[in-house]
Amino acid sequence: MLYESFLLLGVLSVAFVLPYLLIGMIWEIAVPGPLLWLHIFIVLLAYFGWLWKRSGQTLAMQTWKIRLVSANGMSLTTRQVFLRYSLAWPSLLAGGIGILWALIDRDRQFLHDRLAGTRLIGQ
Repeated sequence: MLYESFLLLGVLSVAFVLPYLLIGMIWEIAVPGPLLWLHIFIVLLAYFGWLWKRSGQTLAMQTWKIRLVSANGMSLTTRQVFLRYSLAWPSLLAGGIGILWALIDRDRQFLHDRLAGTRLIGQ
């Protein structure tokens, strides 16, 4: 997750910081906080959603040789991608409880994977 965070800094810099910096400089306005959070949510959904749907792997997952698949081992559906992404937010923001869930889960799955019908596998 730490490695993924470093990669996301680049994604967010291009898709978030630069546009809002230009908006502030050209029109001299500040975008409201809730709109900024919505933009972050959508940009990260596009990043993760596209990569998970396309290959089941982000750049960090490729490095660690981890792939995301459906519970039956097939590629993810669009519904599963959106569900996993949406459930991962509260899973992480609630003190990482969804990540810690893997310590007690019989298959060592994160809570958002269990609920979305997805799983991480090694290659």
